[in-house]
Formats: sequence, structure tokens, C-alpha cells
Amino acid sequence: MAGVQFLRLLNYYLDMSTESLIRSNIPEFSVTDLASALKRTLEDNYGRIRVRGELSRVSRPASGHLYTSLKDDQSVIDAVCWKGTVSRLSVKPEEGLEVICTGRITTYAPRSSYQLVIESMELAGEGALLKLLEERRKKLAAEGLFDPSKKKPLPFLPETIGVITSPTGAVIRDILHRLSDRFPRRVLLWPVMVQGETAAVQVEKAVRGFNALTEDGGYRPDLLIVARGGGSLEDLMPFNEEAVVRAVSESAIPVISAIGHETDTTLIDHAADRRAPTPTGAAELAVPVRLDLLAQTKDNEKRLINGLTRLLSENRHRIKTFEARLGRPERILETKTQKTDHLSRKMDILFRELLNLKYNRLFKASIRLTHPSKMLEIKAQSLSLSEKNLKNAYWTGLKSKQSDIIEVCAALFPPKNRVSEDRHALEKLKARLGTASSLLLERKETALARSTEKLELLSFENVLDRGYAVVFSENGKIVRDSEHIKPGETLRLRLRKKQEIITSVKDVKNAQES
Repeated sequence: MAGVQFLRLLNYYLDMSTESLIRSNIPEFSVTDLASALKRTLEDNYGRIRVRGELSRVSRPASGHLYTSLKDDQSVIDAVCWKGTVSRLSVKPEEGLEVICTGRITTYAPRSSYQLVIESMELAGEGALLKLLEERRKKLAAEGLFDPSKKKPLPFLPETIGVITSPTGAVIRDILHRLSDRFPRRVLLWPVMVQGETAAVQVEKAVRGFNALTEDGGYRPDLLIVARGGGSLEDLMPFNEEAVVRAVSESAIPVISAIGHETDTTLIDHAADRRAPTPTGAAELAVPVRLDLLAQTKDNEKRLINGLTRLLSENRHRIKTFEARLGRPERILETKTQKTDHLSRKMDILFRELLNLKYNRLFKASIRLTHPSKMLEIKAQSLSLSEKNLKNAYWTGLKSKQSDIIEVCAALFPPKNRVSEDRHALEKLKARLGTASSLLLERKETALARSTEKLELLSFENVLDRGYAVVFSENGKIVRDSEHIKPGETLRLRLRKKQEIITSVKDVKNAQES
């Protein structure tokens, strides 16, 4: 019994020793140490990797950093892209976008989680297709194909609508049904494939074919609708082809695009003049509702009649108000006539005063001027004196020149020849003197005649000939103002041809008082 207990005790101590030995071989970590060790292990083994997945939970807070997750069918990994790297990404991160991210794995110790630090991002799968479309969109936008200023307005009520879509299927039926409900119009269908390799070529030819129609034929549409139902990105690719986009942008006929569902967007939507979310929506954009137009017309007619009635009533009231303010027109005319008469009398007085002022100025000027006969006498004396002086100067000079010539000729030529030449020269000088004297006399006579005409015009004698008179006081001075005349004073009136009248002043009045 004691042996059994001993064995049990021995086994117990052996077990205790083994467990202690095992414990002594397991390293002990703090939480921080373990997190750091895991971080080093991950970063050393996965220094730089490429991960393919779909973006989800994309967020970009005020810090500017990008936080998102990459997922596939079975797993999810958190990812972060720092602010400085986000601006350099070639792809704009969006929810559901399949991408390939290049970066490094690191851990986030506070949550004991690992994440991918994104350094670059590119499209993958359908994402790559989206990248291609984005590059094509930027290229066409740079060429101005999507310029809003080029958008053409839709006609209010097109007579003919051209539809480019599949001849079978729900799209054409929906469009025709909606047009019939709203406002029936003539529809021309250009059947095309809306999916497949030849779809883009057919759609382009249809757009250009409608534009090639002439208005003379009566079949040229006023509006085009390019439509198809929903589908995948690959199914809608014909409407992203560059040739189709260019044809729509260059169309002279306004175009409505209705491709896919409301969430689907193709490049043709950017080039079209209007985009409809669905084919049915395209028909609604194309024509208004006939019943609504009729109701609106009725309402407008009613509002117009009410407005005209109200306007006529207001105008009648205003006319009555104006009539009350105007009063009797003859009273206004009487006041205006009286004012006109007053101004007429005032103008007559001012005219007389102005005429007297002008006459007085002219008379004063005529008195200061010399009589024409005296002026002629002075000019004649001056002319005679000038002629005499000219002749004296001429003969004096002639004699001097003659003496000089005689002396020179005596030294050079025989006396007989000198006398003949001197006589000839003398004759020439005499002729020139006569001509010069005649010209000078004519000029002086012309100037004298002009001065005589001016004197005659300004002579107060001419003024007297027109019926005016010069008034002289008793002491022989000219009377210019009635203020210097007193009743009973004797005046002498000088008339034309030196005739005079002696009169006595009875009373002195102003012209306006008379």
C-alpha cells in the first residue's frame, strides 16, 4: 500500500517537472511585442504585391486619405491610399469598380488588423473596359463633341420622328405605344442590330442616312431617337464606338438617346442633344400630351379674355380720371392765348428797341466817316502827288543812268553809235514808265472806287434817304436819348438833301407807353 502511494507521488512530481520544462521553452510576448512581430513578418514576406478585387466601402474623409476595401467572392481586405498618392492615381476609385492595386501589406496595431497600402491602381476585367471608355470619353470631349453649346433644341411638335432600333422587341413597341398615347406622329423606323459586331456600323449608317434625306422628299425626320433596352457593358459597347458618337454629334437633326436603363450611361448619351432614361422616356421627350395642350390652350384663351376685359375696364377708368383732371379745354386755350399775346407784344417792343439801337450805332459810325467827295479829293491829291514823285524819281534816275551810259559809251563806242543806242534805251525806259504809271493809276482808281462804295454804304445821307432823321438840340448837339429832351424845347430835324424841320417838344413818352 505504501509502495503504491510512493509510485503515485513519483508520477505526480514527474508530470510537474515535464509541464514546467515545456513552459520554460514557450516565449512570452506582450500584446505590443506580438503586434510588432506580426507586422515585421508580414512586411518582410509581402514587401510589394499586386491584389485584384472589387472596390467597396469607398470613403474619403476631410483628411484627404482614401479608405476602401478589396473583395472577391470569399474574402475582404482593408486598403488605404494616402492623400499624396490619391491625386496621382490613374483611376478614380468608385464603388463596385474591379481594379488591380499595387502596394504593400502592413498591420494596424490598435485594431490588430492588416491592410493594403495602395501605391497604384488600374482597371481589371470590366474595369479595364471602363478605363478604355474613360480615355475615349476624354479624347472626344477634348475635340468638343460633347460641348453643351452645340446641343440643338428639340422641336416642340415634330411632324416626323425617325427611330433607330431593332425592328423586333419591346423597345419599338414601347415607343410607338407612348407616342400614340401622347400625340400621334408619323414614325420612320430604320431597323438596325443593337448588339454584336455589326451593330455600331449599322447605327452609324442609320444616323447619317436620315441626315442625307432631303426635305423635298417629305421623309426627312424632324427628330431622331436612338434606342435599345438594358444590358451588360459589353452589350452596350456598340453605342460607345467612336464612329457612332461622331455621327450623332455631327447630326443636323436633333437626337435623343435612350440606351439601356436609367443607370446605364454610354458615350452616345454625351453626344446626343438630349438623353432619356428609357425608350419610353424618349417618346415622352419627343412630343407633348395632346390633351394637355388642348387644356392649356383653353386655359390660355380664358386667361387672355379675362386679361383683356380687365385691361379695358382699367383703361375706361383711367380715361374718366384724366377727363376729370383735364377740365374744360377752352380754359387751357384761353390761358395759352393770353400768354401768346403778351409774348407777342413784348417781342414787338424788343424788336423796336433793337432796331433803334442798330440805327443809332450806324448813325454814329456814319458821322465819324469822311464824306465820299472829300475822300475822293484826298485820294486824287495823293495819287497826283505819287505820280509827280514817280515822274521826278524816274527822270532823275534816267538822267543819272543816261550820264553813266554816256560816259561808258564815250569810252567804248564812237559818239554817233552811243547817241543811237542811248536814244533806243531811252525809248524803252519811256515805254516802261508809261506802262508802270498806267498800271499804278488803275490800281489806285480801283481802290478809290471800292472805298467810295463803302463810304456811300455807310454814309448817314443814305440812312436819311430811307426815311430816318437826325435830331439836333438847341445847342446843335445830336440827341440820342429822350431823357435829355424836355417839353417846350426846340429841336431841329435834319432830313435828306439837307432839309431841316424846326419843331417844339410837347411831351416825352417811351415807345411802349404809346
